Amino acid sequence: MLYHSTRGLDQPKNFSEVLHSGLAGDGGLFVPEFIPKLNKETINQWKNLSYEKLAVEIISLFSGDCFTKSELTEIVYESYSGFHHKVKSPLIKLENNHYFLELFHGPTLAFKDFAMQVIAKMFAKSLRKKNLNINIITATSGDTGSAAVEAFKSVSNVNLYVLYPHERISQIQRKQMTTSNAKNVKVFAVQGTFDDCQSIVKGLFANKALVSDVNLSGVNSINWVRILVQIIYYFSAFYQLKDLSEEKLSFCVPTGNFGDAYAGYIAKKMGLPIKKIIVATNKNDILDRVFKTGVYKCNKVSKTVSPSMDIQVASNFERLLFDLFNGDASEVKKLMNNLSDKGGFSLDKKILSLMEKEFVSGAVTDEDTLATINKFYSKRDIILCPHSAIGVRVAQKFLGAGDTIVSLGTAHPAKFKETVESALNMSISMPSVLKDIMKKQESVEVILPSKDLVAEEIRKNI
Repeated sequence: MLYHSTRGLDQPKNFSEVLHSGLAGDGGLFVPEFIPKLNKETINQWKNLSYEKLAVEIISLFSGDCFTKSELTEIVYESYSGFHHKVKSPLIKLENNHYFLELFHGPTLAFKDFAMQVIAKMFAKSLRKKNLNINIITATSGDTGSAAVEAFKSVSNVNLYVLYPHERISQIQRKQMTTSNAKNVKVFAVQGTFDDCQSIVKGLFANKALVSDVNLSGVNSINWVRILVQIIYYFSAFYQLKDLSEEKLSFCVPTGNFGDAYAGYIAKKMGLPIKKIIVATNKNDILDRVFKTGVYKCNKVSKTVSPSMDIQVASNFERLLFDLFNGDASEVKKLMNNLSDKGGFSLDKKILSLMEKEFVSGAVTDEDTLATINKFYSKRDIILCPHSAIGVRVAQKFLGAGDTIVSLGTAHPAKFKETVESALNMSISMPSVLKDIMKKQESVEVILPSKDLVAEEIRKNI
């Protein structure tokens, strides 16, 4: 399996190179040369597999000879050994034809743990084979950073640099990143938005001399392996549903950077019988607008009660564009240049029609987010985090006609304690792992949004 850049100028890479590269050298994102198609027999054969065995089967379709089957099995089982639920991603019922996929039973209580734990173990094993050291840079709107710190803090041949938007994430998300005391982790609070953090990361990867000198890699969802590992829980959810007729299942995904929704789209392309991917956004509704109008235009980032989705440049949308344009990298590059130079672009009716076959979307206000948290606690004694509440709220708009919708629960509500308590007008309990970090000393450096400052820090610590 080889991988190509969405912008067409980088050389094809194998799985190991894509794992270590993150962003392509031409600024594009790596995509596999083809998506493996599963027949109904294979999908049916997998229905009784454990989460770990299912993960091995799916990852091995894309990883080539980077890892042997036994190595991959070891990586996967070790990655999920710290999860707090034996099913890993349990499914619960919210209401008629509406289910909730709990993706917050990992070590940092967010869905990012599923991929980040696997990537860290892959890095550790592959770098040991090559006797290499590597520097990883990641931008985060909250949960990616904490998942990366937890996953990489014990990987001796990796230095990790994390950028988050200063005062734009929850206190607990920040503490999860800034209290690790790991010698190989450096955390920066960038005076700006997540998009500013992501821009720094992309700017660093555009510096080919820096990338080469420091062995720079990335673990944002710009890294294809992040997308790959998130495909697995779509299959797991499908197998947890009983007697579901085909093409009657949709998934509702609260998303800002589009990686999680894109993973569901790939699961469908592999053969999982999914009707629609429902994209749910907050006030930063660039994805909702593009799916409804074909116009992808950046606005100013608004601060909301769902901070992990406060994003206006959804990087993974570029991967979808590459597919919609049938692999025409020149067309994708032109659109990305328009985004960079003019702040947006418009898609024609043909492309919009293609998107409408696969996706629908909706946006939710802060007021409706808080009301949804309150409603499901009152109605079902279920506490939702604000991001999960957005997914649940949008899903309700599409219930009906006998279809089943699974809403993705992206984080434990205690990670957004102040917001949830405000919605419920009561205190909520905190898991012990979160109580412990609140007592720890923080280590963080507040910086201006400058890629040169970050580059200097990385070079200094080689």
